[in-house]
Order: sequence, then structure tokens, then C-alpha cells
Amino acid sequence: MAEQAEIDARPTDPVGRVLYKISRVVAIVGGLLLSGLALLTTISITGRATTIGPIPGDFELIAIGTGICVFCFLPYCQLMRGNVIVDFFMEKAPTRAKTFMDFIGGVVYLTLGYMLTWRMVYGGFDMYENNEMSMTIGFPRWTTFPISILLMSYLVIVIIYTTWRSFRETVAGEYFNEQ
Repeated sequence: MAEQAEIDARPTDPVGRVLYKISRVVAIVGGLLLSGLALLTTISITGRATTIGPIPGDFELIAIGTGICVFCFLPYCQLMRGNVIVDFFMEKAPTRAKTFMDFIGGVVYLTLGYMLTWRMVYGGFDMYENNEMSMTIGFPRWTTFPISILLMSYLVIVIIYTTWRSFRETVAGEYFNEQ
């Protein structure tokens, strides 16, 4: 059933197919990173329970990595219609109402995504100028901002595409999973 939903939501136009391929690769990288973080946690907890001891700064590394993972997953979720959809309330609604609400949700999400990306740029520069470091391992916090800003910028591109897709569906009176 989940496979069918993915096939239904997968873009068919050239731009959408390119965004889909990139989003999928980025999500897989995020999944691999998350698996590595799970392994790090397991090793640290096992070390804590034995005489080896925990990995110093494990919680800092987990926090940094988890933030990057979230940024990796968001574009794929948006492209596959996994974000900003409340099917429960819209299940029985007419097609145009569904696509219009997707469009409105996309505009709101685009606004938030743009503002977050814009402010992350300033936050990264601020952390760089103040030489802000993590407490335990002294990791320079600003170094995670370039990848996060890049991933958020890509998310904004995906949101622009999906909002445009919803607009086109509203005009055409079609919804992606209705036969």
C-alpha cells in the first residue's frame, strides 16, 4: 500500500523527476547518517555499561547529526506529499478543495522555509564570528551551517516545485491519487 502511494505521488514531469532523484539520494544519505548515529549511541551506551566508558561528546555528535538528518529527509517528504497534508479532514472534499489546500499549505511552508534558510545564514555567520564551540568536544558549531543551509535551500526549491504542482492540479481539477 505504501509503495502505491509513493508511485502515485512520484512526479512525472522532467523537473519533478530530477528533483525526485536528488531528493531520494539525499534521503538515503540521511538514512545512512542516522544509522551511523544509532551505532554511535549503541557503542556509547555499551561502553557506559562496561568498563570502557562512554564516547566523549556523544550527545553533541548525536544532536549535530540528527539535525542534518532532518534536513536530508524534508525534501523527499515534501516531494512525496508526506508534509503539509491532513488527509483525515480532506478525504471527502472535492478535488479542487484538496489541491487548493495543498497549494495554500505549500505557500505557508515556502514562506517558513525561506525565512528559516535566510535566518540560518545569519546564525551561521554569528557563530563563526563568535567562534562558538560545543561544550564537551570543542566542535566549531558554525561548520554544520553550510550543509544545513544548502539542504534547506534545496528544500525551498522542492517546495516551489510542489506548490506550482498543486496550483496546476487546482487549475486542471485533478488530484494525484484520484483515478
